[in-house]
Amino acid sequence: MKKLIAIVLSLILTLTCASALADITIGVPDDTTNEARALQLLADNGIIQLKEGAGETATKADVIAEGIEIVEVQADQLVNQLPDLDYAVINSNFVLDALDAGFEINTALLVEIEEVYLPRANVIAVHGDNVDAPLTKALVAAAKSQQVKDYIINTYAGAVLSVVDEPTDGYDPDVDYAALAGSKIVVAATPAPHAQILEIVKEILAAKDITLEIAVFTGYTEENPAVDAGDAFANYFQHQPYLDDYVAQTGGNVVSVGIIHTEPMGLYGGRQADLGALGK
Repeated sequence: MKKLIAIVLSLILTLTCASALADITIGVPDDTTNEARALQLLADNGIIQLKEGAGETATKADVIAEGIEIVEVQADQLVNQLPDLDYAVINSNFVLDALDAGFEINTALLVEIEEVYLPRANVIAVHGDNVDAPLTKALVAAAKSQQVKDYIINTYAGAVLSVVDEPTDGYDPDVDYAALAGSKIVVAATPAPHAQILEIVKEILAAKDITLEIAVFTGYTEENPAVDAGDAFANYFQHQPYLDDYVAQTGGNVVSVGIIHTEPMGLYGGRQADLGALGK
C-alpha cells in the first residue's frame, strides 16, 4: 500500500512539474544571427537544448524542449509583444528604445556572458569603395574617441559596453581635416543607442566643419541597402555576424571599418516576473 501511495505521489509530482512548464512562451528575434544568439542564451542556462551542430544559424526547428514554445518575432517588436509572452530574449538597444519611450520593463533575468556578446560587437560599415576614404577615417576616429567611450559608460549602465581599448582624441592624425571642411556624410542608424552615440560623433566632426546627418531607421533591413546604393555614406546598427550574413545573402559590398560597442542580449519577463515558471 505504501509503495502504491509513493508511486501515486511521484506521478502527481511529475504531472505538476510538467504542468508548470506547459505552454510557456519565449519570444526570440526572427532574424538569422540574433535568433541563434537568443537560443544559445537559453541553452547556456539550461532552459532548452539545441540539436547537435546547431550554430550561428540555429532556429526554433533546432530546439529540444518540452512545454516551451519558441515564438519568432521581428526583433524591434519583441518589447511590444512582451506582455503577451511569458518571456522574451531582446537586444538591449530595443530595451533602451522602450525605456526612452516610457515603456515599463523589468531588469533582465538572464544576460549573455562576455565570451558570447563580445564577438558580436557593433560596427560602423561603409561601401567597399570608401574603406580608405579620408571621411571614413575621420568618422571612425570620432566614433572611437574618449568622448564617445565616456558617453557610453555614463549613459547606459552596462546595457551598452564600449569595446574601444585605445580611444582617440576624436581625430585621426593622418587625415587632412582642412581638405574635408564643408563635407557632409549621411550615416544610417537605429535609434538607441546608435543614433544617440552618433550625436557625440556629430559634435566632434562639426568642430572640423564636417556635417554628419543621422538617418534614423527603426528596423534592420534598410541600412545596408542604403550604403550599397549610395544613399548613405555609412551605417551603424549591426554586429559583424549580421553584416556577414547580409553580404552572403545579397552579394552586397558593405564593409566593417570600426568596432565601437557591444550590447549584451537579455531574457526579460513578460507574464512571468521571475524564472520560477521555468523551474529555475
